[in-house]
Amino acid sequence: MAGILLVVAAVIAIVWTNSPSAESYFALRDLEVGYEPWHLDLSLGAWAADGLLAIFLFLAGLELKREFVAGDLRDLGKAAVPIAAAVPIAAAVGGVVLPALIYAGVNLGSPETLGGWAIPTATDIAFAVAVLAIVGSYLPSAPRLFLLTLAVVDDLLAITIIAIFYTDEVHVLPLLLALVPLAVFGLLAHRFPRFFAHRTWAAWAILMPLAVITWALVHEAGIHATVAGVLLGFAVPVLAGKASGEPVELAEHLEHRVRPLSAGFAVPVFAFFSTGVAVGGWDGLTTALAAPVTLGIIVGLILGKPLGIISATWLTTVLTGRKLDPSYLWIDLVRIALLAGIGFTVSLLIAELSFDPAADAGDQAKVAVLTASVLAAVLAGGLLAVRNRHYLRHQSRRSYKARLKRVGA
Repeated sequence: MAGILLVVAAVIAIVWTNSPSAESYFALRDLEVGYEPWHLDLSLGAWAADGLLAIFLFLAGLELKREFVAGDLRDLGKAAVPIAAAVPIAAAVGGVVLPALIYAGVNLGSPETLGGWAIPTATDIAFAVAVLAIVGSYLPSAPRLFLLTLAVVDDLLAITIIAIFYTDEVHVLPLLLALVPLAVFGLLAHRFPRFFAHRTWAAWAILMPLAVITWALVHEAGIHATVAGVLLGFAVPVLAGKASGEPVELAEHLEHRVRPLSAGFAVPVFAFFSTGVAVGGWDGLTTALAAPVTLGIIVGLILGKPLGIISATWLTTVLTGRKLDPSYLWIDLVRIALLAGIGFTVSLLIAELSFDPAADAGDQAKVAVLTASVLAAVLAGGLLAVRNRHYLRHQSRRSYKARLKRVGA
């Protein structure tokens, strides 16, 4: 359902911006609202990218912390080759480095567009996992674990890139002040997990204002404000603590409350304001697809992502002497790697940070991200569906033989 809302929002934006009333869309996107003395007089498009997407990255922060504290990344030595006997951490690094190099190579002669090198490095975990769930329901659990771990590490790398490379100037005082509400948020969450878990109003009335203040101060500090969402996610306890003798996992409760807001409102609204691009008809589309920015992003996501993932996986298995999990083959890993080419949400965010919204390169980047994400989803989905039928037949044969054995016994 969340994926459908996202696609619908993107389609509405594209249709609107290529209709006779396109100017009304851009007027809406550029409408400024907010309190100017606090430097919060932002356009609706900026509020969507800086504010609403922080909700999405708050959930990403929760997922990252869960993986590091209680999941497959708890032991990095173990996480390098988890149950899947693969190397998702190294694969994620390869899936970030190679697309960036491909984009840089294509745009080497264009200094004004070279700054978009990070656009094809991101994977949209929600879309990738959704496609896998739809067309790969009978795949072994090992490749699923590989994709999940890879996507989590990919998210961490993308967030790090945004924080380091897309921060022009850091104002120290607001950044230090942001630590105060962040620390209080974390202290209360750890001290009273049961209170906030079982009293919904308390989380909204107490934790939410602290989160908003943290976000505003991080924004004032000059760091992209979505990073505040990740920090707040890290501040939530993810292990089941004991309060009044009852086990409580606050992170799970907050995730269940926030995820509908993120998937049903925040991300679709961001997609609506981020994907609106006036293509200019068929001629404009063909021109955009031939631009270095577009080629760099499409080739980076469709080709660079899977090649980086597979080559890094192969190299690490060679160096460590380990083999893939026997429950699946390299061809399954190739299909999973193709899913990582679905950039969408985070790639669109980085595209907005890389180029001036009024520049042609910004529109070309959006066209490229949308095109590459659709191609990756269709290509990976088709190949996974074929492989899924193979595993379904294999599972059916095993079930039939098991029934015969029980009957014979």
